[in-house]
Amino acid sequence: MRCPFCGHHETQVAETRESDEGDVVRRRRRCQGCEKRFTTYERAEIAMPAVVKKDGTRAEFDPSKVRASMQLALRKRPVSIEQIDAALERIHEKLLASGAKEIPSTRLGELVMRELKRIDKVAYVRFASVYRSFEDVDEFRQLIREI
Repeated sequence: MRCPFCGHHETQVAETRESDEGDVVRRRRRCQGCEKRFTTYERAEIAMPAVVKKDGTRAEFDPSKVRASMQLALRKRPVSIEQIDAALERIHEKLLASGAKEIPSTRLGELVMRELKRIDKVAYVRFASVYRSFEDVDEFRQLIREI
């Protein structure tokens, strides 16, 4: 670790502590060159997969977009914010657990549909009708029969 004061490349760790939650490691360091002390923090860097859209373009995963589309489908439905947050957390965990660097937007849409089906059937049908862009009424009937 390079010293932020003098730029010397040799520093010594004087003290190491974990945060109460265990997600951050705090290290007190002493520069071998100028003897000044400074603190560094270690956190796990978790990268969400990029979303590959139907046209092949890539975008950063944006949980606010997923939340907005779910809230639109859930508009005027008896579903609490806590239920929406829990569903979003499950989607987030599935994406992280996949370990993939990229995920097709269709897969993300399927994850959202699965969560909506779990918490509110009407919202599921609303979302699916837009997401799957049905060509005729028979396809829509088939979706409703599946429920």
